[in-house]
Amino acid sequence: MRFMIMVKANAESESGEPPSQELFAAMGRFNEELVNAGVLLAGEGLKPSSQGARVRFGGGRRTVVDGPFAETEELLAGFWLIDVKSLDEAIAWVERVPCEEGEVEIRPVFEPADFEPHLSEELHEAELRLRERVTTQQHL
Repeated sequence: MRFMIMVKANAESESGEPPSQELFAAMGRFNEELVNAGVLLAGEGLKPSSQGARVRFGGGRRTVVDGPFAETEELLAGFWLIDVKSLDEAIAWVERVPCEEGEVEIRPVFEPADFEPHLSEELHEAELRLRERVTTQQHL
């Protein structure tokens, strides 16, 4: 099962200042553990919202809102995408994140099989082809 682990932003991450050398090294060691265990699919830190934008959809229109965004508790500072056997295993990994303050959210990622009962065979095959193309591009 794939899980998205989302690191919530805080005033420190939104300031744009890089983490301390100690935290950076600890995160590197943690990421290496994930890689060595064969569970890490992707993971990155995110720049502050001041360097981003939001696009709102409504009434047939698209409205772009430039950052920064005041609602820090709704923002992300980074993520990991992991592939483990269960939510319990994902939680066990998150409990090892080298962090003293903050919040991390763990959410399962939909798998193609989750949609099978709701998709036509044509849509299901198109989804599988698209996923295969993405996988191929990642290995180039």
